[in-house]
Amino acid sequence: MLRINDSLSLADWELSENFTRSQGPGGQNVNKVETAVELRFEAERSPHLPASVKMRLKKLAGRRWTLDGAIVIRAEETRSQARNRELARERLVEMIRQALVAPKRRVATKPTYGSTLRRLKAKAVRGEVKAGRGRPEDDE
Repeated sequence: MLRINDSLSLADWELSENFTRSQGPGGQNVNKVETAVELRFEAERSPHLPASVKMRLKKLAGRRWTLDGAIVIRAEETRSQARNRELARERLVEMIRQALVAPKRRVATKPTYGSTLRRLKAKAVRGEVKAGRGRPEDDE
């Protein structure tokens, strides 16, 4: 059971972990011990998440969202398998918490009269600058 907040927690069947060898330097430890963790969360099939949260989660996950609707998070920062497991779970929890927050709707407003005048004045000044760049006219 993975606890997200007071009202939401994920069941064990929704999460699966796969352990592999880490990339990069680390001496003999890297060649022997499978410390990297690949956490897979079946987001699309999860009964605990509403559809709106799933949509936001898909957008947040980006490339980590698979074609079959799962989120794959890989953690290989530390040499400890247990710590990498914690890191992967923390990342998943944080991502779901971000998806739970609905974005505020933008309220359209009209520009103020003063800002409209300032914009038009700036356009006129810029136009004069550009007009002065041309070849001088002959006054003959």
